[in-house]
Amino acid sequence: MATRAIRGATTVRTNTREEIISETGVMLLEMLERNSIKKEDVISVIFTVTSDLNAAFPATAARSIGLTRAGLLDFPELNVTGSLKMCIRALMFIDGIMPQSEINHVYLNNAIVLRTDLLKKEHRVAVALDGPAGSGKSTIAKMAAKELGFIYIDTGAMYRSVALYCIDKDIDYNNEVQVLRKLDNINITIENANREQRYILNGNDVTDLIRSPEVSDGASKVAAYKAVREKLVAIQRELASKQSVIMDGRDIGTNVLPKAEVKVFMTGEVEERARRRYEELHLKGMAVTFEEILEDIKKRDYNDSHREYNPLRQADDAVLLDTTHMSVEEVKDYIVAEVKKYIKEV
Repeated sequence: MATRAIRGATTVRTNTREEIISETGVMLLEMLERNSIKKEDVISVIFTVTSDLNAAFPATAARSIGLTRAGLLDFPELNVTGSLKMCIRALMFIDGIMPQSEINHVYLNNAIVLRTDLLKKEHRVAVALDGPAGSGKSTIAKMAAKELGFIYIDTGAMYRSVALYCIDKDIDYNNEVQVLRKLDNINITIENANREQRYILNGNDVTDLIRSPEVSDGASKVAAYKAVREKLVAIQRELASKQSVIMDGRDIGTNVLPKAEVKVFMTGEVEERARRRYEELHLKGMAVTFEEILEDIKKRDYNDSHREYNPLRQADDAVLLDTTHMSVEEVKDYIVAEVKKYIKEV
């Protein structure tokens, strides 16, 4: 009987039965899904957990998702300096022949770097994705973050939130003085719900309200104001100091995270970027035309690249990636490969 082994790892925030079972279940299902494996083809799973977690619960999670015939083993992990805390690892043995190159190991919740002592630098890995509007940064960043187990931070959503505040409060976002007078009244936080980030503006969830063309135009305007950028950049840097992140925006590699370990500048032909944005908004039911989106993107390109304070430009040490003729999966795989190459090198 031919067998293959697939590795998985995840972390939890609390040593509770509910969270350990929930996160372990998500990890196991991801391992099955990414490798197109049926539950009945799983021969056995070996779990190891760090000493700060209850070692019995991962097996319970395996049974709860339907791995009823697989043999299960739980082991406490030896304490190693530099290893992750609150970490659950799984080694899943499957029945079948699968080329080693096609196996997709799964690392969730910042678990890709399991041994920080093996890295030459700090264990946190920062990925900076920069580029003009419609180049696919947000879509790719979300996908890559999920596969790598990193936290995704959409910086554009923060500027959109400021613009939405101005619109709702009848503040002219073209008037820097008016915006700055109300800047201290704007409170933006990020919350996680159902493994998805939600953007909270002064206590209200605005995640779905900040994607209109009007808000896009306002975001480009307020992003040019130095005080606005300084306030939001401070929040972004604080988030990146605590965990491995993928952050996308206009000046991540040049200003927000100038020492990011991986930097990619994504671009594409303006017509193709407009087509992608139009399809995205059309699927959401927004009444917009392609011509409106094309004009909006051209305007944002000009505003972003000509603003005085940290304009859009490629960082000297960033890789240039033209996504015009690439699929979403191809771009995501490229970003993930760049991150894994960095981790392997250090």
